[in-house]
Amino acid sequence: MSSSTVENPAVSTARAYRSWGRAFADLRAGWNQRSLWGHLGWQDIKQGYRRSVLGPLWITISTGVMALAMGILFSAIQNAPIQFFLPYVTVGLVCWTFIANCVNEGANVFIANEGLIKQLPSPLTTHVFRLVWRQVLLFAHNFLIYFIMLAIFPQDLKWTVLYAIPAFVLIVLNGGWVALLTGIISTRFRDIPPIIGSVVLLLFYMTPIVWDFNILANHTNQLVRERAYLAEFNPFLHFIEIIRRPLLGQDQLFHHWLVVGIITVVGWGAALVMLRNYRARVSYWV
Repeated sequence: MSSSTVENPAVSTARAYRSWGRAFADLRAGWNQRSLWGHLGWQDIKQGYRRSVLGPLWITISTGVMALAMGILFSAIQNAPIQFFLPYVTVGLVCWTFIANCVNEGANVFIANEGLIKQLPSPLTTHVFRLVWRQVLLFAHNFLIYFIMLAIFPQDLKWTVLYAIPAFVLIVLNGGWVALLTGIISTRFRDIPPIIGSVVLLLFYMTPIVWDFNILANHTNQLVRERAYLAEFNPFLHFIEIIRRPLLGQDQLFHHWLVVGIITVVGWGAALVMLRNYRARVSYWV
């Protein structure tokens, strides 16, 4: 028999592990374990505030104080009305915290669960679901500040406020693929998490959270106006806008939803390819 007709067993085994069937089976098995990662995600939050008097309410208080300080400071710098700018900063900061935590913690999702991955055979996506669920709970705590702001500074809300629901679902979906993709890459290349942390910090200042895009876009200085439109190339701007605009009663802009939709499809495609090719190696890399 010719050597070309005999397949190397090692190659055959590698191909068996690199299959779409195993990748989607991991995804399904991880979702089916929602009682496990749901409990673990809640325990993560309780553990962080164990024996404190206010418990997880500290999450709300710390975010609220930061939003108040930034809103007062930057509204004065940009000469913007406080009744508009404080809710603007609050919603932007709450949404940004969710997105930034998914990106930063997503890069460490498998490294941080090294012990569980090596000792407890479970789908890789279980750890991703746990992380995203924990961030959803943190978002729910922080979102209380939005209602407090509405009570102090009422906004002209319309029925379009309901757009915030699908917008948040899209943001959660993107948190999943970001954690899966960067988590796998970071187990192989340990320089990735600090690089991602630096980039996210930089993007915080380049995303209209503590500054208003419309103020700069309508500035009397032409150079400022031109540079303001460069922010459109920042993908985080579109994620913030699809949820902040309905929550503040502002009109929807179709191009923000289009950009987020494209990123969601492309991102999940890349994450699934990475899961298919390297799912079996993560336990060796961590």
